[in-house]
Amino acid sequence: MSKKAAQKAAKKAEKELRQAAALAAAAAEEEEIDPLADKYGDTKLEDLQSKAVTGRKWTEISELGTDLEGSTVLVRGRVHSKRAKGKMAFLVLRETIHTVQCVVSMENVGSKQFVKYASLLSKESVVDVTGNVSNPRNPVSGTTQPVEIQVTELHCISRSTNELPLLLEDAARSDQDIEKAAKEGIQYARVLQDTRLNNRVLDLRIPANQAIFTVQSEISSLFHDFLRANKFRQIHTPKLIAGASEGGSAVFKLQYANDQPACLAQSPQLHKQMAICGDFRRVFEIGPVFRAEKSFTHRHLCEFIGLDFEMEIKEHYFEIIDLIGKLFIYVFNELNKNCKKELETINSQYPFEPLQYLDETLVLAFAEGIQMLKEAGFETDPLGDLDTETERRLGLLVKERYKTDFYILHRYPLAVRPFYTMPAVDDPKYSNSFDVFIRGEEIISGAQRVHDKDLLLKRIEECNIDPNAIGLQNYINSFSYGAPPHGGIGVGLERVAMLFCNLDNIRKVSLFPRDPNRLAP
Repeated sequence: MSKKAAQKAAKKAEKELRQAAALAAAAAEEEEIDPLADKYGDTKLEDLQSKAVTGRKWTEISELGTDLEGSTVLVRGRVHSKRAKGKMAFLVLRETIHTVQCVVSMENVGSKQFVKYASLLSKESVVDVTGNVSNPRNPVSGTTQPVEIQVTELHCISRSTNELPLLLEDAARSDQDIEKAAKEGIQYARVLQDTRLNNRVLDLRIPANQAIFTVQSEISSLFHDFLRANKFRQIHTPKLIAGASEGGSAVFKLQYANDQPACLAQSPQLHKQMAICGDFRRVFEIGPVFRAEKSFTHRHLCEFIGLDFEMEIKEHYFEIIDLIGKLFIYVFNELNKNCKKELETINSQYPFEPLQYLDETLVLAFAEGIQMLKEAGFETDPLGDLDTETERRLGLLVKERYKTDFYILHRYPLAVRPFYTMPAVDDPKYSNSFDVFIRGEEIISGAQRVHDKDLLLKRIEECNIDPNAIGLQNYINSFSYGAPPHGGIGVGLERVAMLFCNLDNIRKVSLFPRDPNRLAP
């Protein structure tokens, strides 16, 4: 062997020796029992099976402020992001929409294995962290909380897979941010609607969705609270019924017990009226509504949450219209007051102009709306219904003239309303009915109902409905025993939330949407 070859062989042998030593040291480190091992690691399932109440005090991430500096806190959150730097690991923990940076350092924990464990946690895993709150010298960017947690204990209670079907940072970007980045040569992934809905559990975690469903929850609660304060009684009507409640073919049919034909309720309409006949006077319901219509639009679902009420009328159906105006002004005012942060969060991903509305709700006659359309050059059948595009045009005209996105159109043509709608006394071509609009889209259909049995039978005949249809006879008979004048409304919760926040698709405000193509998840 030449001298050069011998030197080369010696260097190779020395390198292999160093590698072997490094592997041996790493193996020894792995086998070494860390005296701090009880301060970190995966929590055993048996320890999460509610073995005992420890009395430990938990702190919400949203509560972590500079006033807690020096305090020891225990928090639970998801690993939102992570990075390792030398002998330190940085975890951003998320609880709903609130985030805080957690620092795992050799200086604090005194264990390489501890730092390594923290750096290897998968994103979206659920962890419990104990540590001391500190105010960083330099402000923390990218978190909602201004403080850090200097970690002393870290336990994972539920690990997430490393292969997520979508990344939350991608799902949380606005279209505007994606387009702006593209102009700068940066290509961000755009998460499409089907991908979101197929992985809804992950999609729901982004800040905008957390905010959307907080707003939706608030709408439902405000509807409930307002009506309760106005002497309405909450009821729960059956969702399994013998026949269609709204007429037409848009009904889900099924076989009930003993092979009886049945269907899912398209509305609580008939039972609301029967409750009024039962002297309940004022009733409301918040519950699911089922429509089998094959609508593939941005605003239709096969199942949605209906907000319905029915009430006695003393003199005029404007008693209902007045109540609706007060109800929704109350809802809008409270949303703007109670959900400021949520609305800002939604606006950051889905920019929208705040809803514009008047202190006293605008009420227009249907004929006035037709005249406004005519003056603007849009010819519309004065005795026909308004299609979606015409409603939008009218909404723009109303906004321009009256400076409001919210208004009521009343006295619709009788021919386009259901059989139980009360005809107008002065002109049978019209009815004591109304629709309510937000941003040019209908959210409510309502009316005074026919409470006289003879007139009801006449209307049923005019609408070519069989009075002996399954389930309809009990409804008709309800008016044989005396019934007060009454009326009410039905409104879709999701549609109100969608239009208040000016979102482009109702599926964004449905927790697990059901449409003609979607029955899962």
